[in-house]
Amino acid sequence: MAQSAQPTAQTIVIFGASGDLTQRKLIPSLYHLFLKGRLDIDTNIIGMAIDPFTDETFRVHLKQGYEQLVGPLPEPYQWERFIAHVFYQTGNFSNTEDFSTLRDRLHHIEGSGAGRLYYLATSPTFYETIVAQLGTLDMEVEHYGWRRLVVEKPFGHDRASANALNKAIHAVFDETQIYRIDHYLGKETVQNILVFRFGNTIFEPVWNRNYIEEVQITVAESIGVGHRAGYYDHAGVLRDMFQNHLLQLLALVAMEPPASLDADAVRNEKSKVLYSVHPMTPDQVRTNTVRSQYTGYRAEDGVAADSQTATYAALRLDVDNWRWQGVPFYLRSGKQMTDKLTEIVVRFRNPPHAFFPPAQNASLTPNTLSLCVAPDEGIHLSFEAKVPDTLLDTESVDMEFHYQKGSTPEAYERLLLDALHGEASLFARADGIDLAWGIIDPILNGWALPDAEPLTFYAPGSWGPAEADRLLAHDKNSWLYQCGQTSNMMVSADVAAPPTTPGAAQ
Repeated sequence: MAQSAQPTAQTIVIFGASGDLTQRKLIPSLYHLFLKGRLDIDTNIIGMAIDPFTDETFRVHLKQGYEQLVGPLPEPYQWERFIAHVFYQTGNFSNTEDFSTLRDRLHHIEGSGAGRLYYLATSPTFYETIVAQLGTLDMEVEHYGWRRLVVEKPFGHDRASANALNKAIHAVFDETQIYRIDHYLGKETVQNILVFRFGNTIFEPVWNRNYIEEVQITVAESIGVGHRAGYYDHAGVLRDMFQNHLLQLLALVAMEPPASLDADAVRNEKSKVLYSVHPMTPDQVRTNTVRSQYTGYRAEDGVAADSQTATYAALRLDVDNWRWQGVPFYLRSGKQMTDKLTEIVVRFRNPPHAFFPPAQNASLTPNTLSLCVAPDEGIHLSFEAKVPDTLLDTESVDMEFHYQKGSTPEAYERLLLDALHGEASLFARADGIDLAWGIIDPILNGWALPDAEPLTFYAPGSWGPAEADRLLAHDKNSWLYQCGQTSNMMVSADVAAPPTTPGAAQ
């Protein structure tokens, strides 16, 4: 859409501003940007929700939320400067008159005009309603500054609903105005994947099927479903974690070098990866996936007594392109696991010939590269070295890089700043959403078939069901753990149990 000369002022409109996301993430992130001098002093924030706050009571609500959910308020005197630009408008999302009142209030606050970021921090059931209201009043039109829309996940509950939501949003906003947010992509360690891969020459020559044996991506959570049980029992782990977070991590690991860091150039390459992951047939769903539920899940408040919802899943995916043909990608995620851990492990192939004792009759330990997203943020490279005072005995040693504690900002800081600047590289595009659902839908459909493999169960505090170990054992592989360990830890399901605390911070 054509737009006039851009004003320097900007406004952030948060729909659903009385909710947990605004208190816990959005306002703290915006305040931190303000303290760092990255949020312009002319930035105004206005929240809209059904709750009957005034400007003053809303400001008190946000301060209390920060102190309760984040911690002590840094630089309180600066908070007073920041919060003076925060306002509140009571409104019903289904009432056009309330949106008309919001529009008039925005004009009064902004004066001659401002760029405007609309943030949907509501239940997904309100997305289409809010967008339609904005369109009815032409609040997306860029006559007096840019207009952008941030949409939180989940983006649909299957491919059909995601496409319907895209159609409804595109009826009002142009694709260039839409920012579908996935907070995982705002994490410093996730962004570092691009720098690590394309800012160094030592790995690119071996980043392919000729040298890499397998890739594993783990997103483990130590907590249960908690207050999200009502939502989670209708979503499950595939919709909650795989369709967005894990497939985005896979795309970053497997993508080709983009021509530039332009948003479309980066997203084009990620979409090519997802396009290369062919949808599974029902037979492939039975052999290449595991679904499980932690014992006691059905007793959670809001969960059906006979729930078949998977709280854990493990998948074997193939990226059918020139670079990755034949390399298995193993993805897993679950609730109530031993530890909180997000890790990408790349295991390289064994040397073609082993002649160092005692490896003359056995394989050397393969090199592994681990990209640690959380909690031990950094990079580990495991390789072979000679054991001192031996003839030529070898052992695995670990080369580590760790982010300094406290140096990694909240992911929402980066994503909000990018949206305000019109930088869309870390946000999902419509075709990427469609392709991701095209991978997940056949698995969900396969699990729903009468002859599907039955749901299994695993103990809370474990690393998931034995079936997940057997999934890898079929390929003579095993789950790998390296983040947080003093040395590389490789565990075979038929040899030993996983380490008790993988991912524990050093």
